[in-house]
Amino acid sequence: MPEAATLPTRREEAWRYSAVDRLQGVPLDNWRAIDLAAGETFRDTLVIADGAGTRPTELHRWRVSVGEGATCELFAVLASAEYARLEIEVTLHKGAHFELGGITVGGRETVREFVTRVVHAEPEATSNQTVRAVHWGRGTGNFLGNIDVVRDAQKTDAAQDFKGLLLEKGASVNAVPQLEIFADDVKCAHGASVGQLDETARFYMAARGLSPELARRLLVQAFLGDALVGLDDEALRETLMDTALAKVDANL
Repeated sequence: MPEAATLPTRREEAWRYSAVDRLQGVPLDNWRAIDLAAGETFRDTLVIADGAGTRPTELHRWRVSVGEGATCELFAVLASAEYARLEIEVTLHKGAHFELGGITVGGRETVREFVTRVVHAEPEATSNQTVRAVHWGRGTGNFLGNIDVVRDAQKTDAAQDFKGLLLEKGASVNAVPQLEIFADDVKCAHGASVGQLDETARFYMAARGLSPELARRLLVQAFLGDALVGLDDEALRETLMDTALAKVDANL
């Protein structure tokens, strides 16, 4: 069967806003497995930025199993490639915690997205997902996130928060947050919003002598910073922020 016949289509929920035409020739079955034993702590980052090693299509697919009482923290900045996608499937066992901080930035006609599915498979697990998207030109940022709480996963605490910032007309962001809950003693929340820069804040900053460029940069930095609040490594947090802001500065 030709490879093209196996490519996903936008009729599939997980690929609804994707640039599926850019997947031709890209291996789709390369999943990275992350398996955490009980009580283990794990942190990793993914940075897709301009450089010699960046490909036109960057597809990363991770399957994560977080053992009892273990903690998994993932932080990612998608700031390059014509199409960049990080897809994460997480299974949480009793008392486990999953933290995701994600940033997409881009212009032209690029598409950059996070697609997540977090399964609370056992009681007392917690999860938090914070994603921020800043786009301009005809760039697109996407977040499709599922939280599934099985029947016996009581005392679940799960949160999902997405915000998009459009710096120019023509850019777009898409958010599809979803909850599927079968337990009755849980705390679950999700939110999604899209907007533009706060003109009142820009006026306030200009009145105090800040240039329009600096005012915009500071507002974008504050907006993106929410995605990195859960990262307690200050040096790493600054590196990720600098990568995102460098893309914004270079293209506006």
